[in-house]
Amino acid sequence: MSIDYELLLAQAKALIDNESDALANLANINALLFDQLSDLNWVGVYLMRDGQLVLGPFVGKSACTRIDLGRGVCGTAMATQQVQRVDDVHAFEGHIACDSASESEIVFPISSATKQYGVFDIDSPTQARFSSADEVGLAPIARLIARILDADASSVGLA
Repeated sequence: MSIDYELLLAQAKALIDNESDALANLANINALLFDQLSDLNWVGVYLMRDGQLVLGPFVGKSACTRIDLGRGVCGTAMATQQVQRVDDVHAFEGHIACDSASESEIVFPISSATKQYGVFDIDSPTQARFSSADEVGLAPIARLIARILDADASSVGLA
């Protein structure tokens, strides 16, 4: 199934168009992706607080609350500031199993020119769920999340 990422980005922008609160906007974007993308079991963000990633708005089962930098897929994405696309999370050294159903994961660092906010994380119960096309298609949504946080970091406790 081909995903129209341009349409998905337009839908995300429409959801946040008249809302300035970052918390509400992050929650809505996560819900949109969880609803529109197939074969997912978790979509959310972790936000930087006191040198750790702390659970932010998400859709899915309960999750790990704090992740150290460099630990797991999310901590690695934040520490390296590089997208992590993992076909088999069980083969990823140091993987943190918040949900034992997760088999693959893609994580985008969320940052602006001056601030590293956290990570945008998507999990799937299917191995190799995320392709390079997904990575390219989701990158503008990760940048949109960074712009949301640039505009209103205080509503999520980052300013």
